[in-house]
Amino acid sequence: MEPRTIFFIGKPGSGKGDQAKLLSKATGWKIVTPGEQFRSMSAEETPVGRKVKEEMNAGLLLPFWLAEYLFLKNIFSLKDDESIILDGFGRKVPEVEFIIESLAWLGRSFTMVHLAVSDEEVRHRLTLRKDVEGRADDSAVEERLKEYHEYTDPAIEKFRGTGNLIEVNGERTREQIAEEIRAALDIVSPAGR
Repeated sequence: MEPRTIFFIGKPGSGKGDQAKLLSKATGWKIVTPGEQFRSMSAEETPVGRKVKEEMNAGLLLPFWLAEYLFLKNIFSLKDDESIILDGFGRKVPEVEFIIESLAWLGRSFTMVHLAVSDEEVRHRLTLRKDVEGRADDSAVEERLKEYHEYTDPAIEKFRGTGNLIEVNGERTREQIAEEIRAALDIVSPAGR
């Protein structure tokens, strides 16, 4: 079977991380999340760590070239037959162009799964998540939505133009969403996973 490169994209709180974990559990594929890597960087007492922390706490998207660095670092380390799930890459048009070009160069096809949720649902979910997880960036909901609409909406349109975008209604149960994603990706969940 050809290795799969699956991206998850959506608004903050759309369930990208949950769905990536469910897909990984069903397939055994590794998940790479720039958000986790950025949060790790923000904990470092370095000039980069402090800058990453400052921008994340303000709800801003980090520079596309920083995400590209993390993307390439992970893609270049894959074995020929290794599939991967990328949760949260491709949030700005230059990043999307870079992803498309680099994967074409490597001869790797990809699928982008867009979890569509309303802004109202995002506000509700992030309020709940802030109370449970205490993530600082969940305090900047309006700024994050503004950044999403300004940068990520056009990035999604760029992905749509490749014919590799799957739209999924993210306002249903986790299980219903996961089932739709597996069906769209033609993945049969192995028994016991």
